[in-house]
Amino acid sequence: MGKYLKGILGPFSGLVGTVVGATWKGISVMRSRSVKSSKPATEGQMKQRTAFTLMTEFLNPLRDLINVGFQTYQKGLTPYNAAFKVNMEKAITGVYPALAINYPQIVIGKGRLLAAPEFTMATTAAARVDLTWVNNAVADSTNGTDLLTILLYNPAKQSHVQAVGVATRSSQTYNMTVPAQWSTDTVHAWVLFVSFDGKVNSDSRYLGDVAIQ
Repeated sequence: MGKYLKGILGPFSGLVGTVVGATWKGISVMRSRSVKSSKPATEGQMKQRTAFTLMTEFLNPLRDLINVGFQTYQKGLTPYNAAFKVNMEKAITGVYPALAINYPQIVIGKGRLLAAPEFTMATTAAARVDLTWVNNAVADSTNGTDLLTILLYNPAKQSHVQAVGVATRSSQTYNMTVPAQWSTDTVHAWVLFVSFDGKVNSDSRYLGDVAIQ
């Protein structure tokens, strides 16, 4: 792929002959037209496609959350592409064709804010997950004013529930309501903290799984 500065006819998009024009991050680019191969896909290619599909289905509903969680971890990539790259490298498990998401390795945020402490997670009431933690912020940092975001994922229902900015670090407890139809299902949980102004976030932390009452 090459970039050009408007050329003799100016920028263009779409297919022109054997060249495709497009814009990437405000830069006009050209690439050659892809040629469809008649060769059957190798096992390695099929494995990559299967992993790609698994990760796409998991991360696509989380784009708004990822835009916050990876806001300062772009390294030349969009937040979503950075998250996709990290999780493709870390969070796919199994032997093809039996690939799966490795939930403890999923990362929904990478940042320089104070890391989330250890959490205790339980279900003490129907359709509810109770979280408790210790405020680990020191006086010369955020003083515990940064805000908690929670992500729950239900593999059986293939659905996510998010709670964004629902409690300060200093509050040390939060009870999260989940869909009633999740009763008896096991869900996975992640948390991260975001500064009060929304500009800085912590690394995400996987809390484990819990069975919903």
